[in-house]
Amino acid sequence: MGPLVPEIIGNELNFVVALFIGIAFGFVLEQAGFSTSKKLVGLFYGYDFTVLRVFYTAGLTAMIGVIALSHFGLLDMSLVYVNPTFLWSAIVGGLIMGLGFVVGGFCPGTSVCAAAIGKIDAMIFIGGSIIGVFIFAEGYPLFEGLYKAASWGNVRIFDTLGMSQALFAFLLTAIAIAAFVATTIIEAKINGRANLEFANKKMYLGLAAASILIGLTAFALPDKKTDLISEAYSTKDFNRDTFEWMTADELAFRIMDDEADLQIFDLRSSKDFSTLSLPKSQNIKLENLFEKDIIKQLSLRGKINVFISGNDTLAQKAAFISSELGYKNNHVLQGGMNNFAKEIINFTNPGNADSKQLVDTYRFRESAATAIPVLIKENKQKQSSGGTKKAKRVLGGC
Repeated sequence: MGPLVPEIIGNELNFVVALFIGIAFGFVLEQAGFSTSKKLVGLFYGYDFTVLRVFYTAGLTAMIGVIALSHFGLLDMSLVYVNPTFLWSAIVGGLIMGLGFVVGGFCPGTSVCAAAIGKIDAMIFIGGSIIGVFIFAEGYPLFEGLYKAASWGNVRIFDTLGMSQALFAFLLTAIAIAAFVATTIIEAKINGRANLEFANKKMYLGLAAASILIGLTAFALPDKKTDLISEAYSTKDFNRDTFEWMTADELAFRIMDDEADLQIFDLRSSKDFSTLSLPKSQNIKLENLFEKDIIKQLSLRGKINVFISGNDTLAQKAAFISSELGYKNNHVLQGGMNNFAKEIINFTNPGNADSKQLVDTYRFRESAATAIPVLIKENKQKQSSGGTKKAKRVLGGC
């Protein structure tokens, strides 16, 4: 149930909020009839499909909500934990779960809901669940091979099917509506009468139409990360308002001056970064610009964001994305690290200065060629002594 907003709400308050969310969740389950085993197992016998309708509706609501929150930057999907899929343990576990559901009349969540209102069969079911957990834990060395067999990793269905997130959301909504209609017909045949809850056909046709429209909104809310990265790669000439250029001399001066407002985002490979990395820099990929840690840094007021890459091509794309996300003070190192190494780190005075400005430039570069490598070495030692703190994924869930 949490943490909700770790930087704003403390852990203690998170537990309090989680308690009230849990109470509300239990209330909804009870109102849906999920504390009654007869209604729950009706799904398997065909006379009551309330379970299917409630869980399908909850899933669709969560899916559209996640798509919308992610699109508007209110949800960092990189921190959302996707449980890894182990095929055989999922199949065997599903069979055990289904058998237990039919025989016991509850699933783990609904059994707690029913026990809370005093149902003895639910309490016995919970006791059996605890015994099952104990047996699995004690026998884990025997089950481990099966448990970890056929690992598919953190699978997302629309990726596996090779379709867009929006198309999958729409198709799942359409399938849900078709399932609602089909189960209503099955109920009528099994029970020998129409379900009185669906007597008002006009209202339910309206709800079906509204559901289709909600499903279609997924197409209007494309994944912002995929959309912007695609646009960045397809754009050849970026608007001048997107970012400002920063010369190697200016960046060297700011580093030597130890400017507190300077933050450098290095988009080179991790190998190149570990070989040579500037002070105040961190190694990122374009995808990281949408993640919580980087967003937090880009959101800081008064900061000067400098994007660098081998040449300046990839850095321009990063600055474009940062600008499109609404962040200001975006700069790109002109010529990239290749040019910075040539003009600053490995600078050798050619001795052809024909103006006072060029003399001063060469003098500065000679000074920087001495100072910058020292600062780079000190920065590398500092990085090796301690890592940066990163936001963690929240584990758990029903």
